[in-house]
Amino acid sequence: MIVACHQPNFIPWPGFFYKALQADIFVLLDNVQFPISTSWVNRNRIKTAAGSLWLTVPVWRKGKTLQKIKDVEICNDLVWGRKHYLSILHAYSKAPYLEEHVDFFQAVFANRYRWLIDFNLRLLEYLKQQLRIKTEMILASHLGVEAKGTELLVQICQRLDATTYLCPSARRKYIDARKFQESRITVRYYNFTPPVYPQLWGSFIPNLSVIDLLLNCGSKSAEIINVA
Repeated sequence: MIVACHQPNFIPWPGFFYKALQADIFVLLDNVQFPISTSWVNRNRIKTAAGSLWLTVPVWRKGKTLQKIKDVEICNDLVWGRKHYLSILHAYSKAPYLEEHVDFFQAVFANRYRWLIDFNLRLLEYLKQQLRIKTEMILASHLGVEAKGTELLVQICQRLDATTYLCPSARRKYIDARKFQESRITVRYYNFTPPVYPQLWGSFIPNLSVIDLLLNCGSKSAEIINVA
């Protein structure tokens, strides 16, 4: 049993889904602290004629310094959903596969979600389906584990009877591999090279939201991610 963990990011980059493809169970870390500064949990980039553009979901932060991701509320006092939808529509008006997905994006950005986690999960559910990812995704908060750092990851693996924990090589220095060894769990490191694929608007920009790949490459997106 191979387990991987990741924060439930907003319209993530292709590497997020590559990681999911390599695992049997993909655990979304909704019970860890929401970053105090900028975070991929509520923002990501798309590509426009003027270069990359940040799409940021506004959230309530005042007085909530130590809030967990699952407790983050979207600031719906601001008019942001329609702006994001129109930004995607404008940026990808010439993309070959926009028509297949435009109705979903229009609907999801029109829905006034209260909780960021619910919004991100709806997006992840759709993207997972479009990328034909069969890996089960579950929330860490549903596992009843309370710890921090490596200990949290080990407890998640133990709860799921995992034999292997999947980890990007770039994160090697941030985990205590001895704790996995003590629990008889193998740590498998991997490398992911962002794929190069046909893009609109000039020179290729790597590490954008996966929707850039999906709208440009359609059903081929899953294959492109998996062979990267």
